[in-house]
Amino acid sequence: MTDHPRLRELDPEEVHESLRQHRLTLVDVREPHEFAAERVHGALLFPLSTFDPQALPADPARPVVFHCGTGKRSAMAVRRCAEAGVPVRAHMKGGLSAWKAAGLRTVSVDPRTGAAINRQ
Repeated sequence: MTDHPRLRELDPEEVHESLRQHRLTLVDVREPHEFAAERVHGALLFPLSTFDPQALPADPARPVVFHCGTGKRSAMAVRRCAEAGVPVRAHMKGGLSAWKAAGLRTVSVDPRTGAAINRQ
């Protein structure tokens, strides 16, 4: 029987500060259309539907933290990592919804022009 590490839940403000200081790699596990509609600037996309824990960046100086829309899929990604023996155990509690509720900026793409739009 394998011990699964406990899920670490980080607040959006904590994730924001760590991301700003380049102390983590934020991985969005939502689907591409959700990511295109609105995302956290600097997040990488690894959709849960095609998720491969072995393909995640492995930089000890910038550990991976998952996020999704509400926190459900990111917690699932942590479980999949544990099952695959990949040492990722943190996610952003409340996902993008909590990020926005905390007043933190997101970015989206204007479908007409392709220009990035910063949102608060």
